[in-house]
This record gives sequence, C-alpha cells and structure tokens, in this order.
Amino acid sequence: MPVPPGERPRLTVPTRDGPILVEGPVEVVLNDGTTVTSDRFMVAVCACRRSRTYPWCDTSHRRRARE
Repeated sequence: MPVPPGERPRLTVPTRDGPILVEGPVEVVLNDGTTVTSDRFMVAVCACRRSRTYPWCDTSHRRRARE
C-alpha cells in the first residue's frame, strides 16, 4: 500500500532475538481475522510468539530458551 501524499511511512525496527518495534498507533490483524489496536507512540510486536499478551511483546523471549 503506497504512503499517502504528505505522510511519511511508519518506522519499524526489528530487534535481534526480540520484538519488532513499530511506530504507533497500530492495528494488527491476527490469524483468526480479529483486529487488535494500540494507540501508544511505539509498540513492541512479538516476533517469537512466546508472549502471553500476543501480539504485544511481554519480554517472554528473555526468559525462555529458543527451541
């Protein structure tokens, strides 16, 4: 999807062994089709699927060994 004229693209920052930081606000569409939103200025989206608050990161990747 192209960025509308006069707007800049959202900043996304993948982190090593951690979440993807996304400049908010954001909407995330889950596999079952439901949509979750966050109005925070920066959102940590879970990339490892270990979070108990998925799709938001709760830092579970720090406590659990990767299989």
